[in-house]
Amino acid sequence: MSAVVKICGLTEPRHVVAAAAAGARYLGFVFFPKSPRNISVADAARLLEDVPIGVAKVALTVNADDALLDRIVGETTVDMLQLHGSESPERVAQVKARFGLPVMKAIGIAGPEDVGQIELYAGVADQLLIDAKAPKSADLPGGNGISFDWRLVQRKYWPCPWMLAGGLTPENVAEAVRLTGAKQVDVSSGVESAPGIKDEKLIAAFCAAAHAAA
Repeated sequence: MSAVVKICGLTEPRHVVAAAAAGARYLGFVFFPKSPRNISVADAARLLEDVPIGVAKVALTVNADDALLDRIVGETTVDMLQLHGSESPERVAQVKARFGLPVMKAIGIAGPEDVGQIELYAGVADQLLIDAKAPKSADLPGGNGISFDWRLVQRKYWPCPWMLAGGLTPENVAEAVRLTGAKQVDVSSGVESAPGIKDEKLIAAFCAAAHAAA
């Protein structure tokens, strides 16, 4: 089963081109100042010009207010909003209604007690990103290079499409797909040579491994 790939946290034109050339179907851009992958709205607008038609452009925000979302939607050509903070189901619905774009909601998983959140959001989000729950001491809600017990979402089916994230690398993504049955996978730190610095060879290797997963 070939998995659809999302490469997140892109900051440079050459990596945008590399990700699209490797077959990624989603490209993510981070609007969160604490992240080493953070970019300005103006820089994002320029980067998105290099994204080929047919590749979805995703704006990742963390508990963003309407003012920031207004700027992102109004000044760039993003196709989807990714909410990666503690946004409630009500907030997800509000964002969808206000901006008219598909919304992906990230959900952090550490143990069985966290899986129930998925049902809460599956009815309001257009897609779900099932990620590893960040440690309490972490500055970032995602992109920390940690994974969770994939058996918690093994062969699960929810009312909307979902992506598997959290600690994925070119070396383990095929195993993750086989174990969970995920049809979509998301990677950020797993294709970096240093925090926030994407590596073109790792991007290509990750996409190849995900596409070959069976």
